[in-house]
Amino acid sequence: MVKSERDLMIEENLGLVYSIAKRFVGRGIEYEDLVQNGCVGLIKAVDNFDFSKGYKFSTYAVPVIMGEIKRLFRDGGAIKVSRSLKEKSIRAQSLRDKFVKRELREPTVGELADMLGCDINETAEILNVINPMISLSSFGEDGNSELDVPVDEDDKLFDYLSLSQVLQTLDDNEKAIIDYRYYKGQTQTATAEALGVSQVQISRKEKAVLRKLRERLD
Repeated sequence: MVKSERDLMIEENLGLVYSIAKRFVGRGIEYEDLVQNGCVGLIKAVDNFDFSKGYKFSTYAVPVIMGEIKRLFRDGGAIKVSRSLKEKSIRAQSLRDKFVKRELREPTVGELADMLGCDINETAEILNVINPMISLSSFGEDGNSELDVPVDEDDKLFDYLSLSQVLQTLDDNEKAIIDYRYYKGQTQTATAEALGVSQVQISRKEKAVLRKLRERLD
């Protein structure tokens, strides 16, 4: 890519940086600093994007931009969690673990909200304390999905956008594993039977796919 094309691509996609940076406003870091780190992510995305893969640039760029902005929070220690929220997150983790042992699947946001006696938004905030990384299913307004949703509408939009775009980069077999395990809530054994492989193979492949997704979302 010649320099003029590179510069044009950066300029044309600055809107992604501004939109994602706005999501983090009010969390202890100035908007200008958020944009600056987001631009670092955008430049990295432009320089490393592989056009031969066949997916849209934004599919690759959004997670990279978000990763650079989130790194700013991690390095600066700007994210603060109240004692009450920490206590609720400990209880939520315990309830979640018991549910998984009993049902052999992750609880949906709605189910966990019922167990906690909280509404969907508060439960999403609690989940974000347990695991700041976005989880691996889509978010629905009815709470019947397994996504670790943030508190506000912009967070829902961008976390969903980021995850959806990264999922597009998986091959068909990887997508099938995620679909059976996290969208349909199937056990590894049931997933293995559906795909005609062993449970051990599914376990190994699932771990590899989750690791790949976390790396691309971070």
